[in-house]
Amino acid sequence: MRISMPLQYAGDPKASVDRVVELEKAGLDTVWVAEAYGFDSPTLMGYIAARTETVNIGSAILPMYTRTPALVAMTAAGLDDLSDGRAILGLGASGPQVIEGFHGVPYTKPLARTRETIEICRKVWAREDRLTHDGSVFQVPLPPETGTGLGKPLKIINHPRRAEIPVYVASLGVKNVAMTAEIADGWLPHLFIPEKADLVWGEALAEGRAKRDPSLGDLEISAGGLLAIGEGEDTRKLLDLVRPMIALYVGGMGAKGRNFYNTVARRYGYEDAAERIQDLYLDGRRDEAAAAVPDEFVELTNLVGPESYVRERVEAFRAAGVTKLNVTPVGDDPTALVEKVRGWLS
Repeated sequence: MRISMPLQYAGDPKASVDRVVELEKAGLDTVWVAEAYGFDSPTLMGYIAARTETVNIGSAILPMYTRTPALVAMTAAGLDDLSDGRAILGLGASGPQVIEGFHGVPYTKPLARTRETIEICRKVWAREDRLTHDGSVFQVPLPPETGTGLGKPLKIINHPRRAEIPVYVASLGVKNVAMTAEIADGWLPHLFIPEKADLVWGEALAEGRAKRDPSLGDLEISAGGLLAIGEGEDTRKLLDLVRPMIALYVGGMGAKGRNFYNTVARRYGYEDAAERIQDLYLDGRRDEAAAAVPDEFVELTNLVGPESYVRERVEAFRAAGVTKLNVTPVGDDPTALVEKVRGWLS
C-alpha cells in the first residue's frame, strides 16, 4: 500500500503545491487534483508536474461531460509527456447538479459515456490507427446525417509517452462499480468505510472482476480520509472539521433520490441519519446537517486518534483492498506524519 493525497480545490493552489513538494520528499506516491466548479484540474496538474520529480499526478476527478473523449485523451497524454510518465487519468460522471446546473450539458447515459470515453482514450494513446468509434454516445467521425459530412478519421499528432496511461474511475453505484472493476486500472470510491465495503460493493466488484481482461492486472483502489495522531478533545475537534464535508455530500450533492452519496450512506446502514442530513441540508440548515452526521460514520471514514488506533485504521483499509491510502495529513508536522505512515507500510 502506498500513500496518496487529495489536493483541495478551494484555497490557494500555489500554497497547496508547495505542500506537495515537501510531502514528495517524505514519500508521497500520488497527488489527486480535484475539479468541481472552480479552477480546472489540468492547469494545476501541469504546474505540479513542473514543481515535482517523482510524485504521480492524477485527476480526481475529471468530469467527462465537460470534455470530448479525444480532448480527455490529449490532456492525459500531454501531462504524461511533460511529467515523464507520471500521469494518472481519474474520470467520473459527476452528477446532474453540477453537469446540468453549471455546464449546461444534459446528464445522460453516464455508464455508457464512461465506458466509451475510456475506450476512445486508449485508442488515441495506442496510435495504431486513425481514430474511429461507433458507440451509443459517441460517433467518431460524426456521420453525415449528424454533422456536415466533412469529418475524417485522424490520428493524434504527437507520439504519447505511454500507450497505457492508468485510468481510474470514481464510482459509487452498483452498475458503475462493476464496470470500473471490469475495465479500469483503478477505483476512486468516496466516503469509504473499509469494514462495510464488502457489504456495499463486494458483489459489484466480483461481477466486474469476473469480466476483467487479465492484461489490466489487479484493480487498484485509492481511498482514505483525514490523517492525524492525537488524543482527547484535540481528536474530537479534528473529526468535527470533517462533518460539514460529509454533510455537503450526503445532504447537498444532488436532489432527493438522485444523490449517490446519500444512497451509499443508506447502504452503509445509516438510513435515518442520511434522510435527516439531507432534509436539513436542503432546508438550508447546514450546521444542523453537519451535527446530524453520526460519530461512527465520521470515525470510520477517517484515520484520526491515538497512534495505535490510527495504525489499526491503516490496516483496516489495507484489509479492504486499498492499494493507495488517500489521506489528508493534518497537525503540527504533516511531513513527519506522512513519513511515519510510510514507515508502517514498508
